[in-house]
Amino acid sequence: MKKYLAEAIGTMFLVLLACGSAVLAGPKIGVLGIGLCFGLVLICLCYCIGNISGCHVNPAVSLGVWLSGRMSFGEFVGYVVSQLIGAAVGAGFLYWFTGMAPGFEFGGITGNNDLATNVLQAGATSPMALMAEVLLTFFFVMVVLGATDSKKGFGKFAGLAIGIALGLVNIVGIPVDNCSVNPARSFGPALFSPEAWGDFWIMVVGPVVGAVLAVLAWRAVSGYDKESIE
Repeated sequence: MKKYLAEAIGTMFLVLLACGSAVLAGPKIGVLGIGLCFGLVLICLCYCIGNISGCHVNPAVSLGVWLSGRMSFGEFVGYVVSQLIGAAVGAGFLYWFTGMAPGFEFGGITGNNDLATNVLQAGATSPMALMAEVLLTFFFVMVVLGATDSKKGFGKFAGLAIGIALGLVNIVGIPVDNCSVNPARSFGPALFSPEAWGDFWIMVVGPVVGAVLAVLAWRAVSGYDKESIE
């Protein structure tokens, strides 16, 4: 039960702090600043709850871990449910917070009412966003699988690699669709911004396909097919 609670709390803070950086200070810190915030939040969470739940805070990561044989299907379902609940709570706190000061000069890229939702940005198309989500999730989940691998991973340095990877994919993906690579991160803010549901399918299909590709690629380069559940 503790690991599910850890996943819920971790995902809550990922949405609250990382999405909050875009909502409250987007133009002031820019895409680089927002990407850095996503990365730093995840690094902090990795070293906080990594030894409890593995710090997935992302259904795509949990899917990759399950397909790699590192967790059971029941655990996978529990993780995803916990992540979605945490994301909803985090977005709720952000929505509540932004509503406390109607006169505040919000600096968010997508505005305080959108909560940094994952929607197509100006000029972007659905195929472009879908490809971005697939490829960026592929990269991110493969980094997670490699850095945390029990035989070939990097132990205490895994959190740094994972956080940096999330920052990098956000820097690339934000101009396209505000960058998801995480269905839970998309789900929470969308609950408070109905207009985001039109593009939500991209933020689910893309990360799922990307996670599957990451698992296949990691199996190919690591030299073994499946790990045993610890």
